[in-house]
Amino acid sequence: MKIKHYFLFIVLLLSARNIFADNYPRNYSIDIIHYSFKLNLFDNTDEIIGSAFISILFKKNDIKQVRLDLINKSEQRQGMGMSVESVTCNNQSIPYTHTRDELIIQVATLVEKDKILTFVIQYKGKPADGLKIGPTKFGDRSFFCENWPNRTRHWLPTVDHPYDKATSEFIVKAPAHYKVVSNGLLIEESMIDQNTKLTHWKQSVPVSCWLFVLGVAEFAVQYVDDFNGKSIQTWVYPKDREAGFYDFAEPTKQILQFYSDYVGPYVYEKLANIQSPSVGGGMETSSAIFYGENLINGKRTERLRNIVIHEVAHQWFGNAITESTWDDAWLSEGFATYFTLLFIENAYGYEEYLKGIKNAKKSVYDYNKKDSTFSIVSNRTAETDPVTSSITYQKGAWVLHMLRDLIGHENFRKGIQAYYKKFMNLNVTTGDFIDEMEKVSSKNLKPFFNQWLNNSVALKIKGSWDYDATSKNIIIKLQQTQSSGFIFDVPVEIVIYDNGAIPKNLKYTLNTKQTEYRIPAEVKPSLILLDPRTVLLAEIDFK
Repeated sequence: MKIKHYFLFIVLLLSARNIFADNYPRNYSIDIIHYSFKLNLFDNTDEIIGSAFISILFKKNDIKQVRLDLINKSEQRQGMGMSVESVTCNNQSIPYTHTRDELIIQVATLVEKDKILTFVIQYKGKPADGLKIGPTKFGDRSFFCENWPNRTRHWLPTVDHPYDKATSEFIVKAPAHYKVVSNGLLIEESMIDQNTKLTHWKQSVPVSCWLFVLGVAEFAVQYVDDFNGKSIQTWVYPKDREAGFYDFAEPTKQILQFYSDYVGPYVYEKLANIQSPSVGGGMETSSAIFYGENLINGKRTERLRNIVIHEVAHQWFGNAITESTWDDAWLSEGFATYFTLLFIENAYGYEEYLKGIKNAKKSVYDYNKKDSTFSIVSNRTAETDPVTSSITYQKGAWVLHMLRDLIGHENFRKGIQAYYKKFMNLNVTTGDFIDEMEKVSSKNLKPFFNQWLNNSVALKIKGSWDYDATSKNIIIKLQQTQSSGFIFDVPVEIVIYDNGAIPKNLKYTLNTKQTEYRIPAEVKPSLILLDPRTVLLAEIDFK
């Protein structure tokens, strides 16, 4: 593709990016500051009784209403869902409607600019999703949430979208035989009567509501260690006590140390690893991470180890720094996937890192064979569509792998630290990340990011080499063979081995459909490799 056409393509991608976006009804005229949820849970019914205290900052004078997500009780859900009984503010009843899974609170007579109002919502119902009430693998009753990406609304009235971050607390009354775990610090644990226990957790760091966590079960709890004065904990079923305490004893503290050194400070009040029936792999809920109950077996498997690394990485990427819209979900999943590999490189060696990168490449091309239309960044909304795929995770990780090689390891680390420092506990866009990386590298990185992030095409290179003894030239032919008309502009590395001599490393730019390189050589090489360091995301057939 000619250069002017390439940059036209970039402009069109950027234009489409601005037109098509996550279509959740965001309201930037309000900011939810704090949620406090008082919940009553029972053994004889799956109905929950809730009181939500929601503190809202109003940024304008003329706001008429506040919209929250809360799933309605309905016949279509077999009577499951929530029913609102009242909404009050300053002990006064407030008009509201609760239809089509939206709670609309009328606030026109209350609002003044820069004023914070706390609304109290009384509600109850049986969750259809979000809070899963049922048996553990041992048949014991439990309550565990699974909010991602937009299922918080099934049991909590919230702005159920990443763009609004708030502090939170859970005050739970439940049968006394349960232990309750949630975000942040344990404030209180008290017996209310002979049969009922009250547990109060509070998180003073703002997060998006899909990161709220609640686990209620019979737990064995171990206080494993601390990191910078913050408790590292293990919560597992009593019947898995020995296996779970062993499985989670390592390497959480080492992971926290590595990411704190490489990225920036760990912002949450504790870190708890929790066995749960609500997930199959892991769920990165802030300060209290869920892991699939069947992963706990006392064998410290590599799979569990890598899931722990990934979910702890999310405490920085996805939790502390959160995508503003689902269009940019790679800022969470791609980053956590890549930083898992960075920890593996640091702790277990480069060969393990390289194995992970190669596996990630295989995942990208396997997925592309099934769906060639999914790009890392695109117009997505959790209201109607899946917001991630293995492209978000594995190709996202590869973009960071290539970026680190492009700008240098030290610049990459400086850029990550600057990005984290600037946006810690805030929301971001891909453009925010690009800006920070351009600052540290002094490079225009937009063409790089756009061809890898906004483009679903998978690069494929077919090539061959030969030796012309008459002219004493190595002839290398390369061709981009992806089926679409898109042509990548990428660096390619070639290493030439010459019968025991020092290998010759050459770098070229491949930005046409096919090209030929002639390299002077006195003798025929013994071996030529394309992309020997595995730094280009391409399916390569080179003979």
